[in-house]
Amino acid sequence: MTKILHVDSSPLGTASVTRQLTASIVEALVKADPAATVVTRDVAANPPAHLDGELLPVLKLGVVDGLSERQREELALTNVLLDEFLAADVVVVGAPMYNFSVPTQLKAWIDRLAQAGRTFRYTEKGPEGLAGGKRVIVASGRGGVYSTNPALAGLDHQEAYLRSVFGFFGITDVTFIRAEGVSMGPEAKDKALAAATKEIESLMAAA
Repeated sequence: MTKILHVDSSPLGTASVTRQLTASIVEALVKADPAATVVTRDVAANPPAHLDGELLPVLKLGVVDGLSERQREELALTNVLLDEFLAADVVVVGAPMYNFSVPTQLKAWIDRLAQAGRTFRYTEKGPEGLAGGKRVIVASGRGGVYSTNPALAGLDHQEAYLRSVFGFFGITDVTFIRAEGVSMGPEAKDKALAAATKEIESLMAAA
């Protein structure tokens, strides 16, 4: 039985391209494995707090004494997010490109996952990922076209970041389903969605 974690980060609701794509990916995964279970995490609707001066010592430096109510609540949430992520066999992430990177809500979720001793550890030979063995499928939405345009490729701090951070966690099976050029007019958007849908079909056929 496949355990699927479905993560959305776009605040656009039904107008979101990445939400449309993640829904299609999860639907295809469940169709391939009807016994699969799905846990949904909407980090746009319920964003984890960013790491401020009150939370950083607790969530990153291991301070556990004399915690405030907020610190205890956020530590508990961090453990829930970690448990969801580590328990999943497949993680489906909706990641629109905002200003050449990812939404801050998605970054905040990743900041909670990056926990020494849980998703990675440091060794004498350097960092080692502890969350390998799972599959990550990223639905990437972009207003422009970056993957085939060398002049714009250097501006991509979205997919490059996600590939790097999941790799840091030890995950090597990372696939990107792209819908590019969605802000370049209705025809370009329809073409991008059609291409992404075809990619999803091909991905599932090859699974």
